[in-house]
Amino acid sequence: MDEFTARIEALEHQWMRSWMNRERNGMKSLMSGDFVFLLGAQTSAMLDRPSWLEAATTRFQCSAYRFKDIYVRQHKRMAVFAARMSIEARIGPQNIEGDVWITDLWQRGRVRRKWKLVERTMSRPDENKELPALIREMQLWR
Repeated sequence: MDEFTARIEALEHQWMRSWMNRERNGMKSLMSGDFVFLLGAQTSAMLDRPSWLEAATTRFQCSAYRFKDIYVRQHKRMAVFAARMSIEARIGPQNIEGDVWITDLWQRGRVRRKWKLVERTMSRPDENKELPALIREMQLWR
């Protein structure tokens, strides 16, 4: 694992531990001012920064997680972190257990040069096991 990938992955773990421990200030220190959480589902939903901070410290509780199939890519001052994540969480009375797919967008500040989380998208992985093979067949570099 290269140094950049390790840095972004460490920030992801810091973010997740803050969420699990309901540490509002820990999450806040890692978020950009215009942070957005997107839930990808048949009916999608969005939380802005104040809504996320309130929900993540009260009604949207994460008790366990594990990253799998991690992908990190840098684009100048932006970084993409994507992973399949096993999660144990609760949104109000609803349990969320099993795998979800997350895609996070990080941006490096111009002045302080710290990485801040701009956007998190969370959705369920597609169950169609044939899709990856069909996509691989289209790869021109093989």
